[in-house]
Amino acid sequence: MVSFLVGTRSSDLAMTQARQVRDALARHGLDAELKPITTRGDVDQTPLSRLGGIGVFADAVRTALLSGEIDLAVHSLKDLPTGSAAGLRIACVPTREDPHDALVSRDGIGLDDLPDGARVGTGSPRRAAQVRARRPGLVVVDLRGNVPTRVARVLGQDADLDAVVLANAGLRRLGLADVVSEVLDFAWAPGQGCLAVESKVDTDPGLATVLALLEDPEARRAAAAERSVLEGLGSGCAAPVGVTTDLSRGVLTAVVMSLDGTERVVLETQLPASPEGCRKAGLGLAADLLAAGAGAICDLSSPGSRQ
Repeated sequence: MVSFLVGTRSSDLAMTQARQVRDALARHGLDAELKPITTRGDVDQTPLSRLGGIGVFADAVRTALLSGEIDLAVHSLKDLPTGSAAGLRIACVPTREDPHDALVSRDGIGLDDLPDGARVGTGSPRRAAQVRARRPGLVVVDLRGNVPTRVARVLGQDADLDAVVLANAGLRRLGLADVVSEVLDFAWAPGQGCLAVESKVDTDPGLATVLALLEDPEARRAAAAERSVLEGLGSGCAAPVGVTTDLSRGVLTAVVMSLDGTERVVLETQLPASPEGCRKAGLGLAADLLAAGAGAICDLSSPGSRQ
């Protein structure tokens, strides 16, 4: 049996996600092995707003894919630059996990019940802006590290934070849903909760056929719409940009916030049925946001925005 190599970041969450893809391939008769790859974002603990954001968790994995060192790459979709990479394609977007953010607090209480002065950790300017907007009396602390490390900053023996805000998808995939104090109604990061399985354009035909079976059309539609907002704004994860998608109503909402959470521009648009139509709708929404003054309330061209 032909065995394929699946590359991914070496973090606990990335390996868990890659195992899910490996197991799905196995159910369709394909053997695959995992190859962990260390990325710049894994070793450099500079805050993402300065490090470069999008691309720092994907570039090394993409290089391995292009060189033939691996046959497939599994990414968190929100870690991928919005622009296409020559010679590569997103072969499938599997079924999406919950895209919302979640609060993990030391006492199991919600965001509104945290006392003023409580220290809340996050490495995301988008999450930080929404925490500040909802609870200006809290202290937002910049945070890096993998999911278990972040949770330990709240629930571990040497905890130094009162709460952290994380992607609920990562917590659920790691079997940590029981530590969630509140699922937040924040606008989420474009593509959050989605995986992207990337391959070469000229990948093995049998592998391409199986990957097509793993595709979730609704996840692809949502991802196309949400990521095109970032594309149209020329932004990455270092900018406080959030989205929500309601496919049942066919509505995409996007928000651009100031870093301190005091200003925001919010607009929405209808989504058509096709991924390409969703992409065009997202690009149009981005243009409308810029016309409404979104570029004046924050730096949309922060590091990592155009990659």
